[in-house]
Amino acid sequence: MFTFLKHYSTLFQMYISKKGFKDIVVSKGSGNGDGELPSSSKTKNVYPPIETFWLPPSAAETAMDAPKGGGLGSKLLQPLGFRRSSKRSLKMAMEGKHDPKEEEAVDRLREMLFLDGKLPTKFNDYHTLLRFLRMRDFDSEAAKDMFLKFIKWREDFRTDTISKDFKFEEREEVKKCYPHGFHGVDKYGRPIYIERIGMVDLNKLLQVTTLERFVKYHVSEQEKTLSIRYPSCSIEAKKHIASTTSILDVGGVGMANFSKPARYLFTEIQKIDSNYYPETLNRLFIINAGSGFKILWKALRAFLDARTLAKIHVLGNNFVHELRDIIDPSNLPTFLGGNCVCPEYGGCLFSDKGPWNNRDILDLLQVISSVDETYDNGEESGLASEDALLDNRKIQALEEALAETKTKIEALETALEDTKVILKDLTQHIEGLRS
Repeated sequence: MFTFLKHYSTLFQMYISKKGFKDIVVSKGSGNGDGELPSSSKTKNVYPPIETFWLPPSAAETAMDAPKGGGLGSKLLQPLGFRRSSKRSLKMAMEGKHDPKEEEAVDRLREMLFLDGKLPTKFNDYHTLLRFLRMRDFDSEAAKDMFLKFIKWREDFRTDTISKDFKFEEREEVKKCYPHGFHGVDKYGRPIYIERIGMVDLNKLLQVTTLERFVKYHVSEQEKTLSIRYPSCSIEAKKHIASTTSILDVGGVGMANFSKPARYLFTEIQKIDSNYYPETLNRLFIINAGSGFKILWKALRAFLDARTLAKIHVLGNNFVHELRDIIDPSNLPTFLGGNCVCPEYGGCLFSDKGPWNNRDILDLLQVISSVDETYDNGEESGLASEDALLDNRKIQALEEALAETKTKIEALETALEDTKVILKDLTQHIEGLRS
């Protein structure tokens, strides 16, 4: 949510205050906001989608049909750098191959965190670590620092407690004054997230909930996306899914959308998403962008880096063809040019339609989770836990350092003995000269 509007609201503030606006660089071009990079963009590498490799469907189907307990002992969202067992066919089907260079960088980051004792088993996950590395352009130290801040934030914000115990009873009322929600998947299999910003009634929103509760709700939804939506989509698509296709309807956006409470909400959510859930956006379509928005967009894009710009497509009223290129009409609500209305749920944005509501898929995820707990508890014979491997590596490193120190001490002792012999001979020689 709000993955883009922090920058928009900041720019809007500058505009209405008439301060600093003259310093904004507006790039030349057609004005549609697509594809062009302003010269003032921060230089960052643009990477392909994080889902880059997958196995053919036949291989994935074979893995999914394997007997329970024989091929399900793998963590869909917690693949480990240390090879555990050949009984990880489901993980392999869901993940496919890793890029060798990226895998080397992930292993290096994992080792750095391990040796500092700062990597919880829950996040010893190839794709989680890869997201932080990508966000920091594969600077291991910067990625490590970002990851440690992520762990600290989870402790301070009590994220695990929120994802388990937080109840957002006002969800239905909130969606009436702030239309948003997940709805289906794109043609690749990624979940689709939709917001209708121009229809937000912030005054009513604050009557049914508080800003603090809404932020907690946002975090709980992010946690659900990572732990349930992505793995469910991965099972249905038979390949690794780790990002979202988002649609932001800005039709009707005006000054009321950028009041002080709105800016606070935008800022808090943007900070959380950027710092603690990085690299989870595949593509963002901004639709119904009128002339006023496009003028602001020309200025705004000068503040966005190349990686973010590559994911954003600003469209006017003729957006249906672009959306249908990547989304089947059955997964598009009618107000976006599709043919879905979800009448049984009171509308598409109330439905949370997607593979994550498929009972069979959820049962499979539960089986995977249960079997993985068995692995993590050391009940699978012949498999060492990562913590044990880490301890062994730490012990080995300490033993090597101790052996090296011992060798140096022995060398010093030998030199000292030699020095004593030389001094003794010298003393005898001096005494002989005196006599």
